[in-house]
Amino acid sequence: MKIWMNGNLVEEKEAVVSVYDHGFLYGMGLFETFRTYNGHPFLLGEHMERIRTGCEELGIPLLTDESGMRGRVKELLEANGMEDAYFRYAVSAGVDMLGLPGGAFYENPCEILYIKSLPLRRTDEPASRHLQLLTLRRNTPESGRRHKSFHYMNNILAKREMMNYPWAHGAEGLFLTDNGGFVAEGIVSNIFWIQGSVCFTPSLSAGILSGITRAFVLKLAEKEGLEVREGLFPWTVLCEADEIFVTNSIQEIVSVNELFDERGGSVTVSRGKAGPVTSRLAQLYREYTRLL
Repeated sequence: MKIWMNGNLVEEKEAVVSVYDHGFLYGMGLFETFRTYNGHPFLLGEHMERIRTGCEELGIPLLTDESGMRGRVKELLEANGMEDAYFRYAVSAGVDMLGLPGGAFYENPCEILYIKSLPLRRTDEPASRHLQLLTLRRNTPESGRRHKSFHYMNNILAKREMMNYPWAHGAEGLFLTDNGGFVAEGIVSNIFWIQGSVCFTPSLSAGILSGITRAFVLKLAEKEGLEVREGLFPWTVLCEADEIFVTNSIQEIVSVNELFDERGGSVTVSRGKAGPVTSRLAQLYREYTRLL
């Protein structure tokens, strides 16, 4: 597989970073994941704006703009003989002195664009998963808001915790906030639920990632005439929801059909299948992406 690194197409086994890269030493780096439809990267402008503002806060120069990224995506698809793919764009602080930097800005960032095959979709119906409540709490953001950063230990430890729940094989893990125990987000997703004609989702004040797909789905929900409420909510509200779904840029909209707590107690959601609102939002999402 060929990937793009610092302006060049290289074989993935040849792509290396320095042991003095501050992304490796101190986790100073950000990334975005997105996918293409008919060769076009979806919501790329929003992804590039998020990583631009994040890099600005961390003092990391961003050398690639949206137009340049579109060119890199096309180049990688052609080089790997793929029509559509999953992409991860990573920007690390680059090589610097050993020790915490004294200056406000980095000068030599390292940029990598990874590519891999997308999971197969067998049907137009939204995919479904179980949702497992985690005992590990969501860590608080390192700054005033959560970045999609290289600091991923919290997520990895949560993934390992999932091995303790044999009944939840293949499920998404759900974090609660460390302060107050409110619903936060999944290990790799944002969460929504429907109660009547209201679409609920945790607010950014819960310390969650401001997901690109999350924002897009909120707009879809409003266009469908749903009232949208963001706030701080306990786990118990999920157990009473009519429908639940999770979102991310690769899996799109995924219906939740079963909730599990830490002891294996379960609650079936929407009779174990995607509810009408979830199905409608997933349909609108697919219709929008087919126009690309």
